Amino acid sequence: MTNKLIEIAKRTIELEAQSIINLAPFLDASFVDAVNLVHQSKGRLVISGIGKSAIVAQKIVSSLNSTGTPSLFLHAADALHGDVGMVLKDDVVMIISKSGDTPEIKVLIPIIKNFQNKIIALCGNMNSYLAKSADYVLNASVSEEACPNNLAPTSSTTAQMVMGDAFTVCLMNLKGFSSQDFAKYHPGGALGKKLYLHVYDLIFHNEKPMVNEDAILKDVIIEITKKRLGVTVVLNNKEEIVGIVTDGDLRRMLEKEIFHASLTAKDIMTRGPKLIDKNELAVNALAKMRENNITQLVVTDQNHYIGIIHLHDIVREGII
Repeated sequence: MTNKLIEIAKRTIELEAQSIINLAPFLDASFVDAVNLVHQSKGRLVISGIGKSAIVAQKIVSSLNSTGTPSLFLHAADALHGDVGMVLKDDVVMIISKSGDTPEIKVLIPIIKNFQNKIIALCGNMNSYLAKSADYVLNASVSEEACPNNLAPTSSTTAQMVMGDAFTVCLMNLKGFSSQDFAKYHPGGALGKKLYLHVYDLIFHNEKPMVNEDAILKDVIIEITKKRLGVTVVLNNKEEIVGIVTDGDLRRMLEKEIFHASLTAKDIMTRGPKLIDKNELAVNALAKMRENNITQLVVTDQNHYIGIIHLHDIVREGII
């Protein structure tokens, strides 16, 4: 039974993969014109469907919205009971259907035409009412469903999804949609945070550990412990950064058995600590930490010490 199930799964994957490959020859002038129509439209792209096609429509709407093309989902059945009112004058309407002849679709099309909105069909039957009524047609025909009875939407919904992705990516290209744009629409994602979170955004809640260069060892240890960042910056009397003392510096001092009460911060500090400006991207701070094999950076504002950014701050935001 195990081998049989694996063979069924393989056949499903192969059939759906082939259905995607077969879409390439269907990309024609109508596809290009439809993309240009949406790109130049002053309104939104309203996408409608019913059944499994409605679910595909929602996915395409989500992809378009997140890549800079304002879109709206309209369930074909709900459209006939008042929701068609969401279609505005400048909107373009895309209708998704495998057969192109479902009752709801056949009622919806004349209504949209009466509104004088342009219709894009994404369907799998070029002889259907939808295909013949639409202004533009995206051909998502498949020769066979992966379903053993050739009934349940499998290959056909995959083909619809991929055609929708191709449409979306073409619009992204026309809009010049950049990684910075992506960050704007995905501020909560890891990629978005890499592109918009700055060092200062991560340190405002941190303590600001610092001691004078003449501070005795006891005070250095207390400051590191109290501020809970595993480090303290060392300043001179002009409040200039002269060094840094870390937990590691203290451990190495003990290992060398050079501990005595008269030691001061400047005796054990590391001179020339790694600095980063508060306006740098957090991802650049991470790169600098990795490059120098350290876990903290001293943050400055016009060369004035303002705080510490720790590796934990970056991890907490999900950037790594």
